[in-house]
Amino acid sequence: MKVLNFGELLLRICPDGEGEWLAENKLPFYVGGAELNVATALALWEVPSAYFSALPDNFMSAQILDYINKCKIDSSRIKRSGDRLGLYYLPKGKDLKNAGVIYDRANSSFATLKPNSLNWDEIFKEVSWFHFSTICPALNQDAADLCLEAVKAASARGITISIDLNYRAKLWKYGKQPIDVVPELVKYADLIMGNVWAAEQMLDIPVPSDIHEVGTKENYLKQAEATSKAIIHKFSKCKNVANTFRFDYKEGIRYYTTLFTNNQLFVSKEYLSEKILDRVGSGDCYMAGLIYGFYNQHQPQQILEFATGAAYNKLYIPSDCTTATVQDVNQTIAQND
Repeated sequence: MKVLNFGELLLRICPDGEGEWLAENKLPFYVGGAELNVATALALWEVPSAYFSALPDNFMSAQILDYINKCKIDSSRIKRSGDRLGLYYLPKGKDLKNAGVIYDRANSSFATLKPNSLNWDEIFKEVSWFHFSTICPALNQDAADLCLEAVKAASARGITISIDLNYRAKLWKYGKQPIDVVPELVKYADLIMGNVWAAEQMLDIPVPSDIHEVGTKENYLKQAEATSKAIIHKFSKCKNVANTFRFDYKEGIRYYTTLFTNNQLFVSKEYLSEKILDRVGSGDCYMAGLIYGFYNQHQPQQILEFATGAAYNKLYIPSDCTTATVQDVNQTIAQND
């Protein structure tokens, strides 16, 4: 049985900050999108992986589909419709939460999908796990309605559902805020991943205003447990909540995560780094690591350490999708003992 990822395929275009691309006539780009990043990692880690998106019917899409197939991802559910691919521009080394990101996704093939237009029996055939992120319902009302259709259809078929609480401020522009849309989707989720601030913004789970002033790891972990318990209390179908903590400093980053399951908070080892290569896709790699662990029925601490190691490893890979194998991730974990 397969893990199905549902979301918009995007091309990331990476101009350098100094504008040298103008003189060189070169713009690096990567194929990605949050859910495709997850699908790629899972396929690399030998979890049966499928992907749903919408692409225009042209030669570029054909080339991209060939790329997806070579990644051993089942692309058979991808819909050929609409007129264009979604794009976004992000200077090298910058984070997607950074103000520098420029989206060019209006009227893309995925953004123009309509509710009541998809055959869920076909889409969910041979699927045991369904994953998407809150980037999808941020696009427009149709996309939000489509996500609700999807989780209802998956839930009715007994499929495990996971959701990543990705917040992209530049996308919520159609008159709705996350709090108006996301809680209704989260009602159907078995696994929720994000951080305590995303849970506050999207699910109305409060975080103390002085949390950064206190600033201790002990306090952040205490909040992770409180947020996780509040989510599970508010959304009774949810049994597992994962939270990431990544702090960027001038001298580097500090990274650790938590998993709350079976009424217990598990805490990962902490990673410190002076320099990283590419922030994009690290959270998607973490999500893939969680799904990998649950899919293979690993123990909670093992699930958490693999997901955290995979996410940290991704910070050194210059693309949207990871290229790190299970062996590579385990080596990263061992090297940081």
